[in-house]
Amino acid sequence: MLMNVTYGLMTGIGTIDRLKKKATNTMSQSDEEPIPLRDVFGIAGYHTWPFPIDPVFENYDRVMGYSMPQRLAREQQLMENQRPKDPPELEPSPTVELPQCVNDLLPV
Repeated sequence: MLMNVTYGLMTGIGTIDRLKKKATNTMSQSDEEPIPLRDVFGIAGYHTWPFPIDPVFENYDRVMGYSMPQRLAREQQLMENQRPKDPPELEPSPTVELPQCVNDLLPV
């Protein structure tokens, strides 16, 4: 079992995929990349690896391959709260006269 896990991490091919490729004789055509250890154990320190705690990932959706609807809803609410509010509408001034300082500069 440990050999299968080690082989899967080193080659990026799971047991079922490996057996399918072996049966169809296409092992030489594989283009999978090795799985980074941070995708297995998370980005916390090495001292947390042997303990049964939930790992912390940089990008949870990429590692898991899917997004939870609850997380997407929380992210949408967060983004809506951070959006700038609509700018206040400018009220038209009651008169259309130029300020006195501008009138002083105009030739009459």
